[in-house]
Amino acid sequence: MKFLGNVLAVIVGLFAFSILSILISFAILGALVASGDKEVTVKENTVLHINLNGRTIVERTNDDDLSLGGFGSVFSTPMTAGMVNLKKAINAAADDENIKGIYLNVGFVFAGQANLLELRNTLLDFKESGKFILAYDEAYSEGGYYLASVADELYINPLGGMDFNGFASETIFMKGFFEKVGIKPEIFRVGDFKSAVEPFILDKMSPENRLQTTSFLNEINSQALAGIAESRGIPLDSLTRINNEMLVRNPKDAVNYGLMTSLAYEDEVDAKLREKLGLDEDAKISTIKVTEYNKTVSTKNLSAKNRIAVILAEGQIVSGNAEGMISSDKFAAEIRKARKNDDIKAIVLRVNSPGGSVLASEVIWREMMEAKKAKPLIVSMGEVAASGGYYIAAPADTIVAQPNTITGSIGIFGLFFTVEELINDKLGITTDVVETGELSDFMNPGRALTEVERSIVQASIEEGYETFISRVAEGRNMTPEQVKEVASGRVWTGTQAKERGLVDVLGGLEDAVAIAAAKVDAGDDYRVIYYPAQKPWFEMLMSDLENNVSTRIIKSQLGDAYPYFKQTQDLEYLQGIQARMPQEIIIK
Repeated sequence: MKFLGNVLAVIVGLFAFSILSILISFAILGALVASGDKEVTVKENTVLHINLNGRTIVERTNDDDLSLGGFGSVFSTPMTAGMVNLKKAINAAADDENIKGIYLNVGFVFAGQANLLELRNTLLDFKESGKFILAYDEAYSEGGYYLASVADELYINPLGGMDFNGFASETIFMKGFFEKVGIKPEIFRVGDFKSAVEPFILDKMSPENRLQTTSFLNEINSQALAGIAESRGIPLDSLTRINNEMLVRNPKDAVNYGLMTSLAYEDEVDAKLREKLGLDEDAKISTIKVTEYNKTVSTKNLSAKNRIAVILAEGQIVSGNAEGMISSDKFAAEIRKARKNDDIKAIVLRVNSPGGSVLASEVIWREMMEAKKAKPLIVSMGEVAASGGYYIAAPADTIVAQPNTITGSIGIFGLFFTVEELINDKLGITTDVVETGELSDFMNPGRALTEVERSIVQASIEEGYETFISRVAEGRNMTPEQVKEVASGRVWTGTQAKERGLVDVLGGLEDAVAIAAAKVDAGDDYRVIYYPAQKPWFEMLMSDLENNVSTRIIKSQLGDAYPYFKQTQDLEYLQGIQARMPQEIIIK
């Protein structure tokens, strides 16, 4: 009865939360409609307030996204902030005489190191205007501090906290779980470093996986420390020791070692802002949020003859037309439209993907090859562009990556699950089959695979690997042998990839766009157009409602166990032949 009561409680909770969410969404819609005609103006002596606490940085959000507009997002888990939107605001603020500086709250921003670096570089460019950047938070994560360290002045609550002890990457291994429930993973792979399958067959990292993870993790940590050392004026050797030994263990330590300007409460930080703005003690500080500010920013070169398409490809690579992923039908169509549009003079594909389906990657690769014949084709790599993400990038004329981008992982694997023990021994279910041919029952999950079946699949994996190698060799003007020396599924940072010929230029999206503009002799006379076209924010909000309601309830029920549930849930995307990252890399 207790179990039945729990089930009914979850059902009632889902229903109640759904109704409540719909009512809240209409309340928000009403508020926005009521203020929709209100013109946004930037007052004199204004501060651009960038609050990224609890937000995940993605490539782009809707211009009317609630998560940065002051209401707070009801349905996003967690809230998101678009890199394109943030950079647009920061770049415009540098030239806006009404904006006197930036106030940062970025203590617990969720983003990979490459996105943090790209945003950090934008803030560094802003400082060239002579305007101030001031940062404050009660606590800072490692990534949050890396971003905030660009500020002229950094403050932390006297009783706050700060992570500054280096990076760690943890992998969840599920071998023991599968053994307990009676599921047997069947693994097919090529390459010593293609370790995406390791969580299903091992209980700890292989030596090869530990080697590559140690290599790129140390490289990324060193790059972060170098940036912080330069911004804070701390000798790199000293900062490295502080980081390695975790000498910052409370806010006072952070101040004593020079990582923070001073301890402060929020009202004291407000006083600092008033001082910078030349305001009286009780005067109101004029601030504006990113979404509001972007409504005042006009599109540059609106009538320019030259147009550059920036296609934002973010997520897993899958077949079909799925939302929220790099679906082959959708993105092949976007690349094709850009190729056939005479107004578009060059194409930039922004890739932020750990890879996915080999077939889907091949479909997109084909459209990239066709686009390359028609006009300049540049790839900009974001946080990660590995395995299938590299597969679709290979045809580009020029590949641009951040120094700390995760890329490479040139290799493929196959994953198949048999459940013979689960259904026969644990559930008491048996099956029987009639066949017309020797392999009519090919790859039946209800029984163990035969050696013939394994040999067929392994041959397919090896053939797919050779195809992957040939795609990269053709795109990078390398021999297959040269590619294999840096392939075998191994992951590299952007810096390491450039040293090995897999990347051409270190930089961000703006660098890729500038390269594209130079190739068509556009000078400054060009306009950037982003694809795919965005849906209206309310349509996106409602389409996400069903999934996010259930996710919130499951998260609340499972707590710290949710990542394990999520990894099990994602198994549906892993079956079949994959060109995917060796593991889900979460740096913390």
